[in-house]
Amino acid sequence: MTKEKKIDFVNFIVPGLFIISWIVLPKILNTPEYLLPSLSRVWDCFVDFVTGNRELTAYSGKFFENAIASLYRVVWGFGIASVLGVIFGILSGHFLMVKRLFDPFIHIIRMIPGVGWFPIAMVWFGVGNKTTIFLISLAAFFPVYVNTLRAVLDVDPMVINAGRVLGANSRELLWSIILPSSLPGIFSGLRLSMGVCWAYLVLGELTGVNEGLGAVMMDSRMLGNVDMIIVCMIAIAILGRICDLLLVSIFKLIRPYDN
Repeated sequence: MTKEKKIDFVNFIVPGLFIISWIVLPKILNTPEYLLPSLSRVWDCFVDFVTGNRELTAYSGKFFENAIASLYRVVWGFGIASVLGVIFGILSGHFLMVKRLFDPFIHIIRMIPGVGWFPIAMVWFGVGNKTTIFLISLAAFFPVYVNTLRAVLDVDPMVINAGRVLGANSRELLWSIILPSSLPGIFSGLRLSMGVCWAYLVLGELTGVNEGLGAVMMDSRMLGNVDMIIVCMIAIAILGRICDLLLVSIFKLIRPYDN
């Protein structure tokens, strides 16, 4: 029998205080609209961005085409980073030789900031999806790899030894004991990676792509349209949170007894 989940109203305290501050402080400080648009103005622009029934900006009704373009890049970047990160993390955690071969080099590459890859990515791939996906997948790889490696290394050695005593070979140990035991750590890495994907999406879309929420932010900055910058920030936050909740839901389906 499942317990009915109640709404935790404490979760709404900080967002509520943030919204109240947004309404009150600009009036108290007499902040001009071009620096910090009012909440009502941002809401109107957001509705117009989605529905297109007010024509307040040049992006009226263009939310879905830009959101789909951004989601496409995030999904590809996250998929590449997840597959490679999980594979290398599991192999490095399970096989000492693989760890000795790849782990030092991976951590050296990890020290290069994502912005540092921006110029060479432009040279290699030019303007478009390839550059954005490359930057996203590169940055998102490291949280998956590090958390997966740590999760595999943290598997109880006694459980592994018990599997060996029962006759399990290396492959059976990996699939029956190590991988299931590592799933919480792997999904923690995937959740961190998803956040990185949305962060680097904006960097990748500043390369001059025609569509995408990051591209709209860049164009809005050039035009001094601060309200649309904030609208895109809110849209990215909402989409990113939805993606995070999807990952959590997948984990609950796989490991319902961990809930």
